[in-house]
Amino acid sequence: MGKINEAVFSHTLSCRPGRRIAGQDPVKRQQILDGANRVFTRLGFDAASMNDITREANVSKGTIYVYFANKEELFEALIERERQSIFSDTSMVFSGNDSVREKLTRFGKTIVRLICSEHVIRAQRTVIAISERMPEMAKRFYERGSEKGKIKLIAYLNAEVEAANLAIEDIELAAYQFTELCMAGIFRRRIFGHMPAPPTDAEIERSVTSAVQMFLCFYGTAKERDAGAMPAKSVRL
Repeated sequence: MGKINEAVFSHTLSCRPGRRIAGQDPVKRQQILDGANRVFTRLGFDAASMNDITREANVSKGTIYVYFANKEELFEALIERERQSIFSDTSMVFSGNDSVREKLTRFGKTIVRLICSEHVIRAQRTVIAISERMPEMAKRFYERGSEKGKIKLIAYLNAEVEAANLAIEDIELAAYQFTELCMAGIFRRRIFGHMPAPPTDAEIERSVTSAVQMFLCFYGTAKERDAGAMPAKSVRL
């Protein structure tokens, strides 16, 4: 068989139904990512090597390099996999006919629970540690993660402003403020290891409920400020 015929034959084989092109098998890709996740968790990003990941994932060097050029690309793929899970959890929090207070509370609890979870905190620590050497990776990590969450919240706040339920001049700033309020007393303690375990439901409830109350006191219209307002404490004379 001549060289041209061999090339045609090879191309025909690769295009047959059910036959996957190199690097396109989702099961093999997940196998490599799972192995990389275990290695990064055990050794950390800097200490991990592609050889470590190859052994852990039980694949050959030839196979792993078909899917990922280096460990940086592997790490970003892992982050993206977790991110898809995170944003699938937040996709429905603003749906339905619940009040602004209820929707903001649901969003706040979801975001705090996810951002302060063990695997997300670990990923953020890794990115911070390598950000000076790999600023572009750190930038992509932020743009593909935090920015997506902010865009969802901004879209919701815009809708409520148009419906006259909220009165906000700078919606982008308000979105940042709300997220920060929800994680007050939690995120910084988590990222620096002062809070070794993820926050409890009670801790999240306490922080988010207060954040929503403060947010609506400043940005809510009279209807939203009054709805569900905390009762005034009686003062004994």
